[in-house]
Parts: sequence; C-alpha cells; structure tokens
Amino acid sequence: MNASRNVAVIPARGGSKRIPEKNIRDFCGKPMIAWSIEAAKASGCFELVVVSTDDEDIARLAREWGAKVPFMRPPELSDDYTGTSPVVRHALQWLAENNVAVDYACCLYATAPFVSPEDLRLGLKMLLKEQSDFAFSVTSFDYPIQRAIRINPAGRVAMFSPEHAGTRSQDLEEAWHDAGQFYWGSAQAWLEKCSMFGEHSVPVKLPRHRVQDIDTPEDWARAEWLFKTLAAQGGRV
Repeated sequence: MNASRNVAVIPARGGSKRIPEKNIRDFCGKPMIAWSIEAAKASGCFELVVVSTDDEDIARLAREWGAKVPFMRPPELSDDYTGTSPVVRHALQWLAENNVAVDYACCLYATAPFVSPEDLRLGLKMLLKEQSDFAFSVTSFDYPIQRAIRINPAGRVAMFSPEHAGTRSQDLEEAWHDAGQFYWGSAQAWLEKCSMFGEHSVPVKLPRHRVQDIDTPEDWARAEWLFKTLAAQGGRV
C-alpha cells in the first residue's frame, strides 16, 4: 500500500439489531454502504478509502464497490458501546504501523446516503482554511430548542427554558446539531483524542432536507422516500 495523505475511514460494524444488516441492505438500488464509498471516491479528496468492519459480508461488499479493507476490526472495538473516535484511531494506528502516512482523515458514516462529494470537498477546504482540528457536518433544528418541553412523572408538562415562554421565535438564537454524515480532522487531532465539539472545530452547514438519521425502520422508510424525491428533482440538492 502506498503512502497516503488523506484517508476516508468508513466505520461499518456488523450485528445491527434495530435494522438487521443495515450497512449492506439495499437502499434505493445499492447497498447502503455503497453510497458513502462512491461519494468518497467521487470527491477526489482521498488517496485511500478504508472500511473498518468486523463482518466478512460487509468487507466483501466494500471491496466490490472500490473500498479497501486492509484489516478486520478487533472484537473489543465492535460492541454496542464503542464510539466512533476509537474506531478511527485504530484505523490510523494500523495504517501508521503499516507505513501509510496520513495527514488528514475523514470519518464517513456507512449510513449516510445523502452525503455529497461537494460537501466532502467543502469540509476539507474549511478544515485547511481555518486551520482547525475538525470540520464536520451540521444542520439546524427545525423548531426553536428554547421552546422544548418536558413531561414529568405525573404526565404534566413544563418548559426546559421557561424564561423564553414569551420570547418571539424570530428573537431566539438558532440552534444546530450534528448531521451525522462526516467528520474531517487532522490525524494528530484524532490520535490525540481532541474534543470535536468545541472551539477547535468548524461547521459544514447542510440543509435539513439532506439530513436523516437512519436508526429505525421508520427512519429507513422516510430516508428512502426523501432520497427518491430528491432524485426525481434532479439529484441531491
């Protein structure tokens, strides 16, 4: 394997419980993971696209769609409680031990069919321009979070922020959340366990209609409907 500057790491663990075989299940005509692999390759950002998995079927499909699977993820990083960052660090450490130099790594989720090559390029551009540790996808909440309510044990409601009960919506600060698509970072920041959600990160803003968590069958159905609708309108816009 040749020396590499930019690497995409796609975590794809087997054993999904809520949506069986989620990473390789057909999504609008392709295995779900294929959309992420193709976006990474089409972006032109990466010398290497690596899939980190513990599952032989996922590994086989990943290779068929043009990704590399140079190692199998160890069991201790393949349970229900392992976060994303340790998986990326493991991949970078493995590459370093096998003489692959990495300057920047992008964690790209396997269940991100709405990710676009343009967004990946923009993320890298912002990371370099701002000289930040991380650049990752975000989108805005569709309702003011200051108006959120809680339901107490008695079944009654209360506001999380009662001080804003009378504040006009247009006067409330807009809030954003992680879009769950990709996370660019310097290899050093990944390896040193730097905090992603802080002042050393820059946001890559995505429109809400191109963001969909896919954790339940209901999420999956909604994502397919949205994806097909966007495709009918001429692509992911």
